[in-house]
Amino acid sequence: MKQCCVKSKCCSSRGRWLGRTVFGCALAGMGVLHFAKPTTVESIVPPQLPGSARLYNYGSGIAEILIGVALLPRRSAATAARAAKLLLLAVWPANFYHAYLDLVNPGEGKRSAGKWIYHLLRQPAQVALMKATDKIARAHRS
Repeated sequence: MKQCCVKSKCCSSRGRWLGRTVFGCALAGMGVLHFAKPTTVESIVPPQLPGSARLYNYGSGIAEILIGVALLPRRSAATAARAAKLLLLAVWPANFYHAYLDLVNPGEGKRSAGKWIYHLLRQPAQVALMKATDKIARAHRS
């Protein structure tokens, strides 16, 4: 049986496949949630944006599903990773607005340590995800 070491091509290839598969499935799954729980997503769309929250919800949901699926085949992974980074940048204002709603302007008695922790982790996680898209794009460029 063939041994596989950390530096071998087969391991790095498996790691790239696993990374883009996990990221792609997670992104597509989040896109599905836009349709399964639309009011939850629409509640964090900043009201300063033109148009309806429903438009942003369904538009970003469709984009997440399509980009997530496009991350799965190796052939489209680099392009999909670059699109994922743009999508993550585009939805970042909603993450900040969500933090504002929960932390700066919460309803009566709605501020909690759990929400603080969630939002303190979510913002850096967004940056880490964008860096992951760069790594996927570099690993799969033609």
